[in-house]
Amino acid sequence: MGVLRSLMLAGSQSPWLREQATRRKFVRRAVSRFMPGETMEEAMAAAAAVAPRKIGAVLTRLGENVDQEAEADEVRDHYLLALDRIAQDHAPSEVSVKLTQLGLDLDRERCFARLQELVERAHARGVFLWIDMEQSRYVDVTLEQARRARALRPGVGVAMQAYLRRTPADLAALLPTGTGVRLVKGAYMEPPEVAFPKKEDVDRAYFELAQVLLGERARQAAVRAVFGTHDTKLIEAIRAHARAGGLPVESCEFHLLYGIQTQTQERLAAEGARVSVLISYGSYWFPWYMRRLAERPANVLFVVRSLFRK
Repeated sequence: MGVLRSLMLAGSQSPWLREQATRRKFVRRAVSRFMPGETMEEAMAAAAAVAPRKIGAVLTRLGENVDQEAEADEVRDHYLLALDRIAQDHAPSEVSVKLTQLGLDLDRERCFARLQELVERAHARGVFLWIDMEQSRYVDVTLEQARRARALRPGVGVAMQAYLRRTPADLAALLPTGTGVRLVKGAYMEPPEVAFPKKEDVDRAYFELAQVLLGERARQAAVRAVFGTHDTKLIEAIRAHARAGGLPVESCEFHLLYGIQTQTQERLAAEGARVSVLISYGSYWFPWYMRRLAERPANVLFVVRSLFRK
């Protein structure tokens, strides 16, 4: 892991740095490249703007590790409203939620009860519901709750992180349930015995997992396989593997972050691939933003350039 990436991941956990950064206009200006705003209305407007280009959206309200039951209830209510709004507006959008937003750290069963309400509302509104993956210590409980949610309704998926050494075994165990999988590289600071520290190892693990998700077992279980990456080499390798296996172009679905590689998003959609942008919003953006910079340190240059703009 590069020194710069390590520093940014460490900085994402600093309350002092968060307080300082959120006061700076140039930081907020830089963040706006990747986040259309802090409100649900702004996120939905951004989703509506990309829809004419045959690009869907996945809406996620930023935040994690709530420490009050009332706050977890408010998050649940927010997502219930978002699901209603998506159906009302006939928007090609989905939602993605972190379990620690729903009170996982407080009471696992109460967390699942809130998740169940979201699953049922999503099903009633015809909207797919994604469960985000968080730090490695949450993997077991996240997968457990994802399985329970998928047993209730089919339109449920969970993010899985390629950089974790355990993920191949986790994926093999999850496939028979038919739970959707959004494969990402991983953006939290983890020790080397838990996660691959080298980019080339993460890339290799990602492609191997992608082949499993495009394989016969996953197709027989009707797993919705989504590839969440901006790595164009990986994207093209995945598409080439699908073509070699005789799979249709729409069998490859990609989720990319709002504001990153928009030309790639549009090209993939124009060529028939399924594409959505992950639209994050809310006031709790600093840890998320630092992890996004850590994923792609070249984005730091964008922040530096912002210092010299009015």
